Amino acid sequence: MPSHDPQHAPRGTIIAVANQKGGVGKTTTAINLGSALALGGQRVLLVDLDPQGNASTGLGAEVISRARSTYDVVSGEAAIDDVIRATGVDRLALAPASADLSGADIEMVSDPNRARRLRTALRGPEKGGMLERYDVVLIDCPPSLNLLTVNAMTAADSVLVPLQCEFFALEGLSQLLGTIRRVQSGLNRSLRIHGIVLTMFDRRNRLSAQVEADVRETLGDVVYQTVIPRNVRLSEAPSHAVPALVYDRDCAGSRAYRRLAEELLDRAAATLAA
Repeated sequence: MPSHDPQHAPRGTIIAVANQKGGVGKTTTAINLGSALALGGQRVLLVDLDPQGNASTGLGAEVISRARSTYDVVSGEAAIDDVIRATGVDRLALAPASADLSGADIEMVSDPNRARRLRTALRGPEKGGMLERYDVVLIDCPPSLNLLTVNAMTAADSVLVPLQCEFFALEGLSQLLGTIRRVQSGLNRSLRIHGIVLTMFDRRNRLSAQVEADVRETLGDVVYQTVIPRNVRLSEAPSHAVPALVYDRDCAGSRAYRRLAEELLDRAAATLAA
């Protein structure tokens, strides 16, 4: 992927990667989009907010080594700086998750500022916060519309939605869009949908092509032109604790995520110029 000129690259944007349905390529997208952006010259922070911690594992953070995690951040026991660690990808940093996040919803329920905890941690009391150190912050949300996901959307500038190319692709999307609207109305008026990316596309299957056509007809330009293929290398890479772009940089999945990173930056630049 060609590097964007850092003078013209959009700076300091927070993107929540969200879909309440599991198995749609959400974490795969967070890991490999983040890696593609970093390898293209952007300074990227990946915040793992999923109690399963798959993004952390996929970037080489062993469970036993996560003494501090994003749980400590949202619980107010640690600053985000205490959690962030380097990865094996230059310019890509990670705030890892732990299983403790699974109880965060209940622990935060009595706090009137419970939906703004991550926003405060990322943006900080002083101007800029993490956005002065990173060009892009990606938040890997849990596969549910819970308080952690609301925290991510309240902190974010936009939402990126991975959508699997399957028969029920559009089912449940209305529920996610409803959550986004509620966050917009009460917690984060500037939140927008950055885009919807079609994942697990199988060109040998006519259903994938039909789903793509239906989604584009229904949602229009909000759908990215880039489509992520079903690719064995994308599936294998996490077991080696590296992104696919490191595991096999020339596989079809890696090439697709490099194109998606280009398209994301182009959209961000166009938004700033508008």
